[in-house]
Amino acid sequence: MNFYIIIPAHNEEDFIGETLESLVQQTTLPKAVVVVNDNSNDNTQTICEGYASKHSWISVLNSKSSDKHLPGSKIIHAFNKGLNTLDTDYDIICKFDADLIFPNNYLEKLTHHFKVNPKLGMASGFCYIEKNKEWILEDLTNKDHIRGALKAYRKDCFEQIGQLKASMGWDTVDELLAKYNGWEILTDETLHVKHLKPTGKSYNKASKYLQGEAMYKMRYGFSITLISALKLAYKKGSFQLFKDYMSGYFKAKTKGLDFLVSKAEGKFIRNLRWKGILNKFSNK
Repeated sequence: MNFYIIIPAHNEEDFIGETLESLVQQTTLPKAVVVVNDNSNDNTQTICEGYASKHSWISVLNSKSSDKHLPGSKIIHAFNKGLNTLDTDYDIICKFDADLIFPNNYLEKLTHHFKVNPKLGMASGFCYIEKNKEWILEDLTNKDHIRGALKAYRKDCFEQIGQLKASMGWDTVDELLAKYNGWEILTDETLHVKHLKPTGKSYNKASKYLQGEAMYKMRYGFSITLISALKLAYKKGSFQLFKDYMSGYFKAKTKGLDFLVSKAEGKFIRNLRWKGILNKFSNK
């Protein structure tokens, strides 16, 4: 299967070399890797061009953008710039972060999963972070959720969901739309990916409001947003985050921001969320 990988990177000189090295060492090599050097002012470009000079399937696209950290929109705009440089001769398209170390058999295992299940639309491993000199699961979400850091999509699924939304919450709405369109999602617990920079490390307060805004734009409604905000804030160990998320939701509602999904998709998403919530209570 042809894997195309796009890696948005902003000032990632400390990590991008290890990410690219882990891709070079794959037992199943990708057909193309594009690093979108997004307005970096460190040695990111030099490191990436060093790998590109040695491997014909690696390329570097230098892009200018705002220095402002905007989770969701900034990274997807960079991803789309990389996507526009590629042809459509791929089976799997991946959006990977620039601070990951993949096990050598990562793409080989994903190939197997996609081949044996034609209804599999998305697949990934799990992110692990270093704590007290041990690599532990970065336990921020349900285990059936594919983290935004390491997304892999079957081509038909990617196109059917309308590609990726340039908004906070893009890495949730993509899965919800995949399920709406009848695709399955798989997370492989045997694939441990080292995440060198923990999620949210560079988020600022304005960025945190965007999580609540995303819940509004996914048509969660108040009740599901309340439950989701509580759960996420609890996992991150901060009640202040809960207040930020809810504030973001109400600000988006007051402004009447555009939704990311249609009414029919929103109804499906709410039903799916309620089903998941009720199943958890019934299993306790």
